[in-house]
Amino acid sequence: MAFHVEGLVAIVVFYLAILAVGIWAAWKTKNTGSEGDRSEAIIVGGRDIGLLVGGFTMTATWVGGGYINGTAEAVYVPGYGLAWAQAPIGYSLSLVLGGLFFAKPMRSKGYVTMLDPFQQIYGKRMGGLLFIPALMGEMFWAAAIFSALGATISVIIDINVNISVIISALIATMYTLVGGLYSVAYTDVVQLFCIFLGLWISVPFAMSHPAVTDIGLTAVQEVYQAPWLGSINSLDIYTWLDNFILLTLGGIPWQAYFQRVLSSSSATYAQVLSFLAAFGCLVMAFPAVLIGAIGASTAWNKTEYGVPDPMTKKEADMILPIVLQYLCPVYISFFGLGAVSAAVMSSADSSILSASSMFARNIYQLSFRQNASDREIVWVMRITVFLFGASATAMALLASSVYGLWYLSSDLVYIIIFPQLLCVLFIKGTNTYGAIAGYLFGLVLRITGGEPYLYLQPLIYYPGCYPDENNIYIQRFPFKTLAMLTSFFSNIIVSYLAKYLFESGTLPPKLDFLDAVVARYSREHMDKATLVKSDNIVLNELAPVNPRHSLTLSSTFTNKEAFNYVDSSPELSNTEDN
Repeated sequence: MAFHVEGLVAIVVFYLAILAVGIWAAWKTKNTGSEGDRSEAIIVGGRDIGLLVGGFTMTATWVGGGYINGTAEAVYVPGYGLAWAQAPIGYSLSLVLGGLFFAKPMRSKGYVTMLDPFQQIYGKRMGGLLFIPALMGEMFWAAAIFSALGATISVIIDINVNISVIISALIATMYTLVGGLYSVAYTDVVQLFCIFLGLWISVPFAMSHPAVTDIGLTAVQEVYQAPWLGSINSLDIYTWLDNFILLTLGGIPWQAYFQRVLSSSSATYAQVLSFLAAFGCLVMAFPAVLIGAIGASTAWNKTEYGVPDPMTKKEADMILPIVLQYLCPVYISFFGLGAVSAAVMSSADSSILSASSMFARNIYQLSFRQNASDREIVWVMRITVFLFGASATAMALLASSVYGLWYLSSDLVYIIIFPQLLCVLFIKGTNTYGAIAGYLFGLVLRITGGEPYLYLQPLIYYPGCYPDENNIYIQRFPFKTLAMLTSFFSNIIVSYLAKYLFESGTLPPKLDFLDAVVARYSREHMDKATLVKSDNIVLNELAPVNPRHSLTLSSTFTNKEAFNYVDSSPELSNTEDN
């Protein structure tokens, strides 16, 4: 394949346009907010992201290179087809559920990152533990889509993969470095427009190619391969359900999502943004589905691609750029390539900013430097944006199984962080002991289930498992959802057991080494009450109550009855009379 100057020019134009918008948004950030809240402006955009920009940026966070390429690949691969293209429906439902149940409590409490409620309820050490799977998910996702971008560009314009990855990563890192969420949000608007326009322009040209058979016919009849509508084998129904539930529920506990939620001007706006993004994800999936169907309906021996077909050459994951290259006119394929490149950066910049935000606030500031100045936090964010961007690029260039690492880390987000998020927001009385137990149980059950992408053999062979061509056992049993439920119930059971043992006196207070039950009325959590060695709590502003050591200030955010005793308590009247 010859080097295409036109393709390179198209890429340069797209990238310069995105970089210009990112720099403009960075300038806008400098003129937003006071000097004292610059870090918050970078993380959550000053909490004034409107519906239009917010809807675009939340949609673009999901509609990335992996979303588009993966949907087209699933539809194209024989034996899978549209029935296994779960991402559009799964992520859309994830956004709907996030808007219905999670957006309002998170935004109304004024959190800055997704990890804030964990550190508030479970302490900074548990927040640090939960940062690990969250960071892994964001970093491996960024690395995976950078890797996909390099392969995509090399298919069409035949330039060095490493150069394309490095340049794309540099541009995404640059505007994220200087502008934070504002740059990411406004470039997402441009990128989403490019994706929509680029793919929809390509579809009619590809569909009208002489080598393409009517996709309506190939949807139900076998022409060149199995029908692209696909089917679900009865033996695979549990695997399908396990993956679908993972996409739906596991798509919620990501900092990239909550960063948009927390940047909304109100809790209601945060919910509306989620619903808009859910609709946007569905709309943006249509051209990818059609391109996958076109790939399945093409007689590749009648095109310049030749034989064998992409599936036989093991290039099914590249079906979208292959369709653009061989079934569209040159100028159309280059425009579509720009769209795919834009899609990749729209997800990569979000992941890099998310990882940096969590580290700067939840690890550096809240765990080590509580008195750090705003300027110091801003510089920590800038340094970590650069480091995380460089790390994701290095993994994309060096790691041979970056997609396997991402699959595993995204599973950990679902299995570990999602049940913890449920407990911290909706289950009162859970504590650090339960959180650690849930973390460990979920981690062990997921790792022992194996991971084919990493050639990791399972230690637990669930019913229905079978060996693949590499003799790695594949699980049919929904063990990921089992691990998530085990983590959830372990948190609750161990939390209440620890609470009972300490409050009943079965265990002495000195064994509460995490200060999770006996010492929850600590200065770190309480503003107006002080726990003393005796059973008396001196309250100047609130009525005296019996010490319930399992309560924290965080519970008062949702349990306002605790303050209603001020006016009605006879003990308070007697105290004031004395």
